[in-house]
Amino acid sequence: MYEHILFPTDGSDGAAAALAHARTLAETHNATLHIMTVLDTSSPHIGMTAAGPEGATTGMTVEEHDESESGMVGEEHNIESSLQERSQAIVDAAADEVDAVDTVTAVERGPPHSAILDYADEHDIDLIVMGTHGRTGIERYLLGSVAEKVVRTSDVPVLTARLGDDEG
Repeated sequence: MYEHILFPTDGSDGAAAALAHARTLAETHNATLHIMTVLDTSSPHIGMTAAGPEGATTGMTVEEHDESESGMVGEEHNIESSLQERSQAIVDAAADEVDAVDTVTAVERGPPHSAILDYADEHDIDLIVMGTHGRTGIERYLLGSVAEKVVRTSDVPVLTARLGDDEG
């Protein structure tokens, strides 16, 4: 039924909860598991990493920049290079956790929900499995939700897994 399953991750606990589902489905269907993260180049923070203020994320991988950074071109390149390495480490760590499954890893760039949907289209993905942070109320309204945008606009089925209260 599924040949290619996409697991977008930001390296957070919520994403880790969804990884178990993605692994089980990939094993059950002998599918290739595509593990990806996105450098959010639409953000003034130029990236997405699970560590933000109080663990919040604004996309896939969010890196808050230190105010002491002068913004020199060379320093911006070092920041982007660092974010690329950190993003690659996130997908590599997830791939290591599902070592019995055939995996493909990728670091994409752009607005997270668009990059996820574009990747799904380009790689004939049959199912997207992703975690949610379980935000509610005003926080959800103000921050938005990558998972929610993907669910609403995806042409393929999307399985979401929410981090339980006893997890993380």
